[in-house]
Amino acid sequence: MTRLTFADFKARAATRLLRQPLPDAFDPNKIPSKGDHRLAEMLAPHDGALHRPAAVLIPIIPRPEGATILLTQRASHLKDHAGQVAFPGGKMDIQETDPVQTAIREAEEEIGLTTDFIDPIGYLEPYLSSTGFRIVPVIAIIDPAHHLSIDSNEVESTFEVPLSFLMDAAHHETHSREWRGTLRHYYAMPYNGHYIWGVTAGIIRNLYEKVYGE
Repeated sequence: MTRLTFADFKARAATRLLRQPLPDAFDPNKIPSKGDHRLAEMLAPHDGALHRPAAVLIPIIPRPEGATILLTQRASHLKDHAGQVAFPGGKMDIQETDPVQTAIREAEEEIGLTTDFIDPIGYLEPYLSSTGFRIVPVIAIIDPAHHLSIDSNEVESTFEVPLSFLMDAAHHETHSREWRGTLRHYYAMPYNGHYIWGVTAGIIRNLYEKVYGE
């Protein structure tokens, strides 16, 4: 499909992505409309003061054969979200004032992706996770000449998924599983043996809607 080329994606992103994080992105008095609660009402938040500010990097790599999005497989020994597919990212440090600072710092700590290879191009609206993180996604173009150095304490491996695959709504499946006695629904995008789901899939869905939504 023509509209799924990198050139078209970048042109759309230039006019549709947020140029700055929303002013109230981390306002405890405002509950984000985006989040795990979108498909699972039982996860709807009640107290914004409990949300912890966080950011993730959505790394888009313009490859000759087609652009990709870089994802990580979290280490299997981690206490939280062990083995799950994720974007580089994490909690904002108290001295960080912009989510891009957090996203770039975490990318360097987790996978050795340094700032000289990262070109941030915009933001998405905050995404509220079921674990209480208020996550601002930072979209960036990554120089294909980059090199990685994975921190095995946090990340088991990295892999790339074609942008054209993830920006095609036909691959945005809705799955469900029992959670605390209730059936919970969530987005999932299985790809080449990797199970992309939950927060990561929800953020990818939001990116698709932001860039390609009518």
